[in-house]
Amino acid sequence: MTFVHYHVRHETLYEYGQVVGESHHLLRLTPRALPWQKNLEHHLAIAPEPSVQRTFLDSFGNRITAIHFTADHDYLKITSEFWVELRDRPKPSVDATKVAWESVRDSLRYRADRKFSPEHLEATAFRFVSPNVPIDSRYAAYARESFLPGRPLIEAADALMKQIHRDFSFDPSATETFTPVEEAFQARRGVCQDFSHIMIACLRSIGLAARYMSGYILTHPPEGKKRLVGADATHAWVAVFVPEYGWLELDPTNALWPGLEHITLGWGRDFSDITPMRGVLLGGGEHEPEIAVTVVPEEEFASLYGDGETYLDHLSISPPSSAMDPG
Repeated sequence: MTFVHYHVRHETLYEYGQVVGESHHLLRLTPRALPWQKNLEHHLAIAPEPSVQRTFLDSFGNRITAIHFTADHDYLKITSEFWVELRDRPKPSVDATKVAWESVRDSLRYRADRKFSPEHLEATAFRFVSPNVPIDSRYAAYARESFLPGRPLIEAADALMKQIHRDFSFDPSATETFTPVEEAFQARRGVCQDFSHIMIACLRSIGLAARYMSGYILTHPPEGKKRLVGADATHAWVAVFVPEYGWLELDPTNALWPGLEHITLGWGRDFSDITPMRGVLLGGGEHEPEIAVTVVPEEEFASLYGDGETYLDHLSISPPSSAMDPG
C-alpha cells in the first residue's frame, strides 16, 4: 500500500492595536486520526502562555484545544506543527457506484415507520440548512444539470464537482471569509471555501447529505522554483454520503478526488463548524491575523529547512527517521 509523510507548520500571529485584558479561543488545528491518515506527532506552541488550556472533542469528533487568557497581552502567536502519514483512501465498491442518487435521497427522508441505520442517522445531520449553507431551488436547479434522473450518485456527484470547476473562477479578491454563498454563486467567482459551500448547497438542496472538509493540500511550486516557507494555506473540499461506502470526498476547486495530497483536519456542516481558530476578546482594537502555512513532503524536508542539524532550530518536533536520511 502506498503511503507518504508530510510535515505541516501552521503559524498564526495577532498583533493587537490595544491591550487585550481577557480572551477565549477555540483551536481546531489537530489532524484527525482516520483509517488512511495517521497523526505521527503534533505540537502546539502558544505565546504568551494561556491561563487555562484543555482539549476535548466536538460533536463531529474533531479535537478542539480551548485556551483562556486572563492576563493583559498585546499579541498572540500560535504555531501548530505536525508529521502525518497518508495512505490511499478506499475506493467505492462496484455496487456502491451503481446506486441511483434518488434512492439515496429517499433513504435519508424521515418517515415515522423507518428505523435509520447508525450511518444514515449520522448523515442526516449534514442534510439540512446550516449557518453558512442555504437550501434553495436555485441550487437544486443548478445541481440537476449533473443529477439526471436515474443517474448513479457517485457519477452525478463527480459531474457536479467538474461542473462547478468549469463554471466558477478561482479569485481570492472576489470574496472574504464570511461572504454569503449567494454572492459567490451569482458572481461565479471565489475560493475553495466558496466552491465547497456552493457544492454542499447544491447537494443538500436535492435532498442529499454533504459535509464540509477542512485541511491542507500539497501545492507544487512553478517548474524550476523552490518551495517557499509559509506560502501555502488551509484548504476546503466536500464529502457526500454514499450508503454501503461512507463519505466520498470531492474537491471542486481542483476537480479531483482527494488522495495522497489532501491532509484532513476535520469536518462539519460548513466552515463555521471547523474554523481553525476563533475567539472572543475583551479589548484588542483593530487587528488582522498574519497566517503562514507550509506543507512539505518528507523527501524535501531537510533541503527546505536547512542541512545537517540546522533545520531542527526552526522546528519543535523531530521528523520521522526516514526524513533525516532522504537518500
